[in-house]
Amino acid sequence: MWKYFVIYILTMTVITFIVFGVDKWKARNEKWRTPESTLFLLSIFGGSVGALLGMQIWRHKTQHWSFRIGIPLILILQVALMLWFIYYK
Repeated sequence: MWKYFVIYILTMTVITFIVFGVDKWKARNEKWRTPESTLFLLSIFGGSVGALLGMQIWRHKTQHWSFRIGIPLILILQVALMLWFIYYK
């Protein structure tokens, strides 16, 4: 079962990282943008590491306090939840 969980998290990480990069490209080229709610939902559903990497590598959304605080907070909560499942279930 852990194998599928790891595959899911890795997949969401890659997808979220790519979406952050594409949104940065769209921002530079004045194209239709990915809604911030979508970026947060991708993070909540397992892509928080990809979001953090995308923020740093693409230099995207780093000036938005909601992303600077929200994405790390999501990651911390996800890690805490995972540790809880490991030790108490």
